[in-house]
Amino acid sequence: MSDQIVRVLAKDAPIKASAISARELVERSRQIHKTLPVATAALGRALMGCSMMGNQLKEEHGAVTLQIKGGGPLGTIMVTSDSAGNVRGYVQNGEVELMEKVPGKLDVGQAVGVDGTLTVIKDIGLKEPYVGSIGLLSGEIADDITAYFAESEQIPSACALGVLVDTDQSVLCAGGYLIQLLPGADDEVIRKIERGVHTVGPVTTALKDGVSALELVRRVLSDFELEVLEESPVEYRCSCSRERVSRALISMGREELTALLEEQGSAELTCQFCDEVYHYSREDLEKLLSEI
Repeated sequence: MSDQIVRVLAKDAPIKASAISARELVERSRQIHKTLPVATAALGRALMGCSMMGNQLKEEHGAVTLQIKGGGPLGTIMVTSDSAGNVRGYVQNGEVELMEKVPGKLDVGQAVGVDGTLTVIKDIGLKEPYVGSIGLLSGEIADDITAYFAESEQIPSACALGVLVDTDQSVLCAGGYLIQLLPGADDEVIRKIERGVHTVGPVTTALKDGVSALELVRRVLSDFELEVLEESPVEYRCSCSRERVSRALISMGREELTALLEEQGSAELTCQFCDEVYHYSREDLEKLLSEI
């Protein structure tokens, strides 16, 4: 089953929600960045959280960037989603060794750290992007996204994200959900959501049994009647291209590009998000210089 993202509204309560199943997406990320398990889990959670946030955007060409700097051994995590929920990202130190809270449970919080910030940048076609930042709560990422929505956007939310890594370090399953209260939600609605969250438990337990994204959110919100707004495929998708890299080189300016040409004679640039390598010969650089 391919990766899916779904958005729903409750017909009988002020609730909107998203859910994602993303084993292939997270596995692709692992293969590109050659991450070890705790980095696979941390980057995977960030990718899925950002995907659900991006999928909420109404702007067709909008984008959401999530940056997590926690001061832990993983370093910076950076992920970007388009408005369809397709994502790309990287983790600074993907080769951090296995860290476990208890046997079989990766300690993502310790690997990410809590001495830092989670920053959300939303580009929705305005002159300036929206930027919101909070201090990290736990480094577990889902908790921090929940805190971000409460503090920066004043939207009470419940976010759960999980990545289960196999003994061969590949991704067994990955997914999550984001439940959000709309104005007018009372204590009874909150109690029902909390009961659903508790009943479902860790998302990887449900996903391991082959549950879809839609079924996952239906289980969490089993006390409500849901209307499916959208169900669509998502993937790990990088937007880099030779044209974009060329534009970046031109933007360095004549002086810096001339210095690069004289000192190195060629250039090799690697995309941080997908590890694609772009080679520029002396002739290529001279052609770019002629365009400035």
